[in-house]
Amino acid sequence: MNNKTPFEKPAVVSHGSWVKKLGPGLITGAADDDPSGIATYSQAGAQFGLNTLWTLFLTFPLMVGIQIISARIGRVSGHGLATNIRRHYPRPLLFGIVALLMFANTINIAADIAAMGAALKLLIGGSPHFYAVGFGIVSLLLQVFIPYKRYVRVLKWLTLVLLAYVGIVFAVHIPWGQVVEHTAWPQLSWKPAYITIVVAIFGTTISPYLFFWQASQEVEELEADPQAQSLIDAPNQAKANFTRINTDTLIGMGISNIVAFFIMLTTAVTLNLHGLTDIQTSEQAASALRPIAGEFAFWLFSAGIIGTGLLAVPVLAGSAAYAVAGTFHWRNSLSAKPLADKAFYSIIAASTLLGVLICFAPIDPIKALLWSAVVNGVIAVPIMFIMMLMASHPKIMGSFVIAPGLKVLGWSCTAAMAVVVIGMFWGLFAA
Repeated sequence: MNNKTPFEKPAVVSHGSWVKKLGPGLITGAADDDPSGIATYSQAGAQFGLNTLWTLFLTFPLMVGIQIISARIGRVSGHGLATNIRRHYPRPLLFGIVALLMFANTINIAADIAAMGAALKLLIGGSPHFYAVGFGIVSLLLQVFIPYKRYVRVLKWLTLVLLAYVGIVFAVHIPWGQVVEHTAWPQLSWKPAYITIVVAIFGTTISPYLFFWQASQEVEELEADPQAQSLIDAPNQAKANFTRINTDTLIGMGISNIVAFFIMLTTAVTLNLHGLTDIQTSEQAASALRPIAGEFAFWLFSAGIIGTGLLAVPVLAGSAAYAVAGTFHWRNSLSAKPLADKAFYSIIAASTLLGVLICFAPIDPIKALLWSAVVNGVIAVPIMFIMMLMASHPKIMGSFVIAPGLKVLGWSCTAAMAVVVIGMFWGLFAA
């Protein structure tokens, strides 16, 4: 996507306010708390109370490390992950990864759209399928017809819906002493059900589509600024951009984990304490909260499902489109007009509309999400492995190969996800 010549005069990057620096990392982190993720966190809190809160203190540094690496690959090279894999690694590996990513993202889109439709039905009544179609079409039209600069601002404002899950704690009683105790010294278990939910938390928190999205968004930001260049061509822009990426990603992943923490906490101190442990979907969690925590908590939880879905569906569809377009060397930019990048936008449309159609199919949504999580977990490990190789590759990163500290964090995240995948398969066969 980066067509700028290395002979252009390197531009000075404007520092501006810290709020303006937030973008790819903030949106990526917020999109991680999609309705499917909300269902996972709700299930963890309902089943095991306060004893899964510790997981989010472990996923936070791992998320920060791997997302910073994906962002740096995009900003330094001027290309997304799929393009870099195509240029430097075997094609069959890329084709397999992208095909699985498309499958997992489409199932996730279907689950998120269905959850949004069900949540709106809870709030105002009506047909959840009708609402699902509406949400899918609205999401698609926003991506296709709103210019990138304005669309990013829309996504930034949508991140505010995550405050709903922080606000719920003001509607319920929180035993903070027990929260601190169980977070610091949780009652761990080797039972398959507990291991499965821990694996699910890792799988929904560290997802491959987030890697592709944030790397590609860095390239979009690069293309949107006429003064900017890839850092391999303009090394004097590195310091300001690395500072921005670090700040943006820390805040984005921090918000993601804080919101997940409060969702788990809310369901633990309400549903779990009242014996409601069988929560399978985000809308079930919202319905169960109503008689226990009251109308305010119910409305906040339900509205949050809709808002996070509107934020996550474009990220899921967009990351799939970036991956496919990078694979086949198509033009790919949300800044371009639809007729200019027809193939790229057709992937966005196909994945979104297919997700809508799946909502009408006689498919068990819980099983669909389970297999989506399995696919995400399986492909996350090779993608992260390749990302770590790319981030240390002088032909891709030039003099900006990642430093030892970030390298340790990235490989730790890769190893943790490998353990998660092993645990996931153990849980499937043990169940």
